[in-house]
Order: sequence, then C-alpha cells, then structure tokens
Amino acid sequence: MARIKGIGGVFFKAQNPHEMSAWYKKHLDVPVGDDGTAMFFWRDAKTAEEEHMTVWAPFPADTDYFDPTTSPFMINYIVEDLDGVLEQLRAEGVWIDQKREDHDYGRFAWIRDPEGTRIELWEPPARSDP
Repeated sequence: MARIKGIGGVFFKAQNPHEMSAWYKKHLDVPVGDDGTAMFFWRDAKTAEEEHMTVWAPFPADTDYFDPTTSPFMINYIVEDLDGVLEQLRAEGVWIDQKREDHDYGRFAWIRDPEGTRIELWEPPARSDP
C-alpha cells in the first residue's frame, strides 16, 4: 500500500504569525492570503489528472495544535487510505493519537516519529466525477 502521496501542509510556530506571513509574501512572494496561509497547487506525475494542494501556515508560538510535542513545526502528509495506513502503522508499533477529525475537506489523524515530532495524516475527500 502506498502510504504517502505528498505533503499536504507545512505548519510552524511564529511569535507573530501575521508579520511572518507578510515577510514571506514581501520577500519570497509566497502567495499568502488574508488568513495568513498560502496554498500551493500541484499535480503528481503518476496521477497528473488529480490536482493536489500543500498548505503553508504559521501558527502562534503558544499554539497547542502540535501538542503533546514541543516541536516548532509539524508536517501534514496526504494519504489515500487513512484507516489502512493507521492499521499498518499500529502493526509496526508506531505511536498513534486516538484523536480523529472528520471534516468536509477530509479526515485527519496524528502520529509521532521516533523523536516525538507530531505528524498529521490527511485523507482528502473522495472526488466525484462530473
């Protein structure tokens, strides 16, 4: 089973997220929106008909979204089958957070790497053919 299809998001802590976003927009032309986040759209060479997105977002330095880790960043990875990936990871002894979230924009789960860094797994919603 293919586990990761791509990077769905890069999230990092900043003392002032809005100033940080403005700096990246001004100096590196990161396409930051009014909410301080940027979205980069891309296509996988193996599935060129599918459009994907990577979200770039600074979070407040005191956010608890990365808890229980103290890491200043978190990567979100796109997966095809969240339940299948979690089942495999559980069988391999990987720590898996019991928390799950389901939204219109996809399903989420969290794991930790060997150094305790929180990793977010995202299964985008199934696309319906027109």
